[in-house]
Amino acid sequence: MTGPVETGRVVIIGAGLAGLSAALDLAPHPVLVITPEVLGEGASSAWAQGGVAAAMGPGDSPADHAADTLRAGAGTVDAAVARQITAAAPEQIAALADLGVPFDRNAAGAFVLSREAAHGRARVVRVKGDQAGHEIMQTLIRTVRAAASVQVLEGVIASGLETSAGRVTGVWVERADMPSGRVLIRGAAVLMAGGGSAGLYAVTTNPPRVRGQGIGMAARAGAIIADAEFVQFHPTAIDTGQDPAPLATEALRGEGAVLVNRLGERFMQAVHPDAELAPRDIVARAIFAQGQAGLRPMLDTRAAIGAELTERFPAVAAACAQAGIDPATQAIPVTAAAHYHMGGVETGPEGRASLPGLWVCGEAASTGLHGANRLASNGLLEARVMAQACAEDIARGLGTPAPAAPVVLTFSPGGETPDPALIARLRRVMTDHVGVLRNEDGLALALAEIAAIEVQAGACECLRNMTATATLIAAAAVLRRESRGGHFRTDFPRTDPAQAHRSRLTLAQAVALRPQTLETAR
Repeated sequence: MTGPVETGRVVIIGAGLAGLSAALDLAPHPVLVITPEVLGEGASSAWAQGGVAAAMGPGDSPADHAADTLRAGAGTVDAAVARQITAAAPEQIAALADLGVPFDRNAAGAFVLSREAAHGRARVVRVKGDQAGHEIMQTLIRTVRAAASVQVLEGVIASGLETSAGRVTGVWVERADMPSGRVLIRGAAVLMAGGGSAGLYAVTTNPPRVRGQGIGMAARAGAIIADAEFVQFHPTAIDTGQDPAPLATEALRGEGAVLVNRLGERFMQAVHPDAELAPRDIVARAIFAQGQAGLRPMLDTRAAIGAELTERFPAVAAACAQAGIDPATQAIPVTAAAHYHMGGVETGPEGRASLPGLWVCGEAASTGLHGANRLASNGLLEARVMAQACAEDIARGLGTPAPAAPVVLTFSPGGETPDPALIARLRRVMTDHVGVLRNEDGLALALAEIAAIEVQAGACECLRNMTATATLIAAAAVLRRESRGGHFRTDFPRTDPAQAHRSRLTLAQAVALRPQTLETAR
């Protein structure tokens, strides 16, 4: 272990849409962005297909967008946050367009808008059909590469936060590609934009490194975690056995694609009045039930889109081609997959965490926008709006911008990388017991197994960050004895109006539940 590296730069953990947006919004203040991958690789933002939700069409309004957000969130959305973020959406689309994002437009130059599940109207602004995340990220990457105020350290992963007197003062980092000693970086401020937690599940649409490490390290430092039990399972991951599972964007159903089983029967009409455009949690459970019954759920795009799918939705077409599926003549097999974590580090409207000195934005944060069930395409929107909020709040405390020398890191030998077998074991536990359907006994088993994995992780900080987040998700699911949004308890299948509120939990509180559940698990 080498001595601390002191810098006047704001340290940003993560290089997805939230992290890169904040880095640009902080200019001319000097910034250091830490990412384990090459920019553009390994970030969930780059994989987002649907687009950015914004009230851009005739007759639409931010108020209507906020109302749909509240309805989808199943009673636990923070209404003030919903108003804040939906009101900012149109200007964020304009800002991204000014940066060069090639949003789809019609012959008159107006934005092409898609309708996705639980939206009352078409309001999802897209790029090349299903390329929104990739194209927005490429635009941000080009801009960041050209920004004199931003330094990017690739191949470096954050593994812990330093605190002093209850305040975050630095970030511990290590090499991402091999074992190494840790280096402490102390900067002007710390912004966590380290992604979500869906990769903790065996069946997921998330990139391989997105496994809750950011939330876990904040929780281990003492931050309050909100809404940890609410994990969103995307209904239509392409079911070909790949890890991660390719995504069949919700926009396909918005364009008229239908869900059928191996018997050719549509099953969503009997489940919800909105059929395929019902809220995500309802569609995900219906697909899960079809799979459990051996009825092989599939997404049929043939009548609605046909041969145009290749041109209109190139990412879906490429995934199908790789699996030997021709969606012009065949239905696409689908499964529910862990996709987005509504929970995360609790933040206020400026992006501040409960720990002084720490700001959080993107999927690692829980602002209260998503409630129990995220409205489709609100994720990229929230990341963009809250990145700006964090940047503005941090900048207010920095004073006059001053140049900062580039950060140079030297790693000593040693250290540990996560054991792949332990990660696989953790992911299987989460899918089996903390997945689409949950119950008391399964959650007790999960908490006991996660504790055992944590013991075997030893001193591996990255793996202990994962087990911390897994513990919080399972513990919060134990405490919420009802079903709401993405959280469904088979032993408490009804929604309890008395529990229509957000949950808040520290890691210490979550760990304290283990002794109570170990007896049940034996």
